[in-house]
Amino acid sequence: MKHGKKYNEAAKQVDRSVQYEAADAIALAKKTATAKFDETIEVHIRTGCDGRHAEQQIRGAVVLPNGTGKEVKVLVFAKGDKVNEAEAAGADFVGGDELVPRIQNDGWLDFDVVVATPDMMGVVGRLGKVLGPKGLMPNPKAGTVTMDVTKAVKDIKAGKIEYRLDKSNIIHVPVGKASFTEEQLEQNFNALMDAIVKARPSALKGQYLRSVTLSSTMGPGVKVSVAKFQ
Repeated sequence: MKHGKKYNEAAKQVDRSVQYEAADAIALAKKTATAKFDETIEVHIRTGCDGRHAEQQIRGAVVLPNGTGKEVKVLVFAKGDKVNEAEAAGADFVGGDELVPRIQNDGWLDFDVVVATPDMMGVVGRLGKVLGPKGLMPNPKAGTVTMDVTKAVKDIKAGKIEYRLDKSNIIHVPVGKASFTEEQLEQNFNALMDAIVKARPSALKGQYLRSVTLSSTMGPGVKVSVAKFQ
């Protein structure tokens, strides 16, 4: 894969043979974010899990203390009093059955997170083929299937992110923007890692965290020492 001049210059600042302490890795990821836009700082966690086994799946959510730096649009499927509750909490879109054709037929996907009350999951289930592949299906483990829509919406708006294994058993999550201070990024990174460590499946034998890498959207990967998280 060919990289541009900027990337190659940034990559020279990172020693690929070194596993950096979190604070140093964050400083490097910030320093090598040289794009003209405010890059996202992402964490990529390679696990020893085998996601094909249900008991080794990892899925959950954590509220980052300093948010993600991104404005998140929330869609809530609700009815009755829960509609007003969701709107009062700051949901961007609230509705029920009438939203199904809009999403299914018109391809409307102008939202980042979907929350649903349990009694609306029958409706949401009809959208599984559209929302599922995009990782937008509400899930009780992530706190997005709940009667407490106020808490769900407020947590998401405050910087709640969802983490889950991809097909390669890697977790990819944002922990902020390059414009954040190193302290803000470190607080977010530590909150995420605490949650991931607690989410270790009890069925897993052997090493849990194989590698942790930090990078900005356009920048090189910086390896983080996993010793203190094992």
